[in-house]
Amino acid sequence: MDIMLIGGLWLNGSVWGRVASALEPLGHRPMPLTLPGQGDGSASATLDDQLATVLAAVDAAPGKPMVVGHSAACTLAWLAADRRPERLAKVALIGGFPTADGQPYADFFEVREDVMPFPGWGAFEGPDADDLDDGARRAWEAAAIPVPAGVAKGVVRLADERRFGVPVVVVCPEFTPAQAQEWINAGDVPELARAEHVDFADIDSGHWPMVTQPAELARILAAAANAA
Repeated sequence: MDIMLIGGLWLNGSVWGRVASALEPLGHRPMPLTLPGQGDGSASATLDDQLATVLAAVDAAPGKPMVVGHSAACTLAWLAADRRPERLAKVALIGGFPTADGQPYADFFEVREDVMPFPGWGAFEGPDADDLDDGARRAWEAAAIPVPAGVAKGVVRLADERRFGVPVVVVCPEFTPAQAQEWINAGDVPELARAEHVDFADIDSGHWPMVTQPAELARILAAAANAA
């Protein structure tokens, strides 16, 4: 199966390198995506531009792909389900949940000079980054790409209720499946509260398992694709 891999804020497609290498021998075709404004040098990119890139990859796939979103990009993966519900085999959400209709995509940190730079590790102390040593943190920060304001502040628009029929797997790194289910049951994740097929997969990592647990993440994604 084609598996499209979308990194979260500040990441380009190269972050998936070791996951992609582990997915191939498991019988799947990984497709790491580099998004407009996050690796192509365009500081004026918008959320619509990023979604267009994802949809173009979906439309070009020979069969039904699985779309994987990490962190903020869980919303991009879910937007793909909204725009192409009949074309997706499954959506995988790693370390995050879809933003609701009408809300900003990822207006989490300060925007300076029309971009949202990486805010530093203080914002991620604790379970998010405990598994990143000093060298990994330095390398990650050096590669971080400021996110265009037009992406971070873009408004999410969801319209096609067929998205709720697309199967979902929530990969839980810095939180547990039980916590994720509790949040959904409490109404904190309204999109997944209405989804018809939601499974959970646990992974012993921080917020960036593609960096610290790439082989295990690949195994989880391959199993999810095989079950689709």
